[in-house]
Amino acid sequence: MTARSEEVSKLYVDRSAQLERQVKRKVGSFAARDIVHDVFLRLWERATEQSGNPHAFLNRCARNASIDYLRSEKVRTAFFIGLTQEQYAAPVASPHDVLVARQGIGRIDEALARLPKQTRHVFLLNRIHGKTFVEIAPAMGISERMVAKHMARAVAACEAALMDGSA
Repeated sequence: MTARSEEVSKLYVDRSAQLERQVKRKVGSFAARDIVHDVFLRLWERATEQSGNPHAFLNRCARNASIDYLRSEKVRTAFFIGLTQEQYAAPVASPHDVLVARQGIGRIDEALARLPKQTRHVFLLNRIHGKTFVEIAPAMGISERMVAKHMARAVAACEAALMDGSA
């Protein structure tokens, strides 16, 4: 550790609690510690550039960082206040979109029904029940590679069913 790094470490130990209290008065307790850490990080990164009274420099940096934080919070708050409820919600599907989705689901159901029982079971365990290939393999008494082959077959059948319906 260089002499300058040791000096910054000593400053941190000596001054961080006082700076945190100072920042807390300006911005509240939620972000004060993070702001002080950022101030010391900047000081450490620019350790060779800083000269003069380090206590005054830290106070000024903490004050500026607090002001920057408050400005960014003001912008963030103004942005969220400006959002309307429609911007939060997903757009309402049109009757045509609902019909197309139902037809697609019907084609996928038909494709899955035509699959061999074991392939269909692997697909349902993975996609519906959220099981991993590692979990499915011992449960079904097959290898992970075989699980992957069954999944590839099932996904290909679903894709083909959707492509046939869109033509």
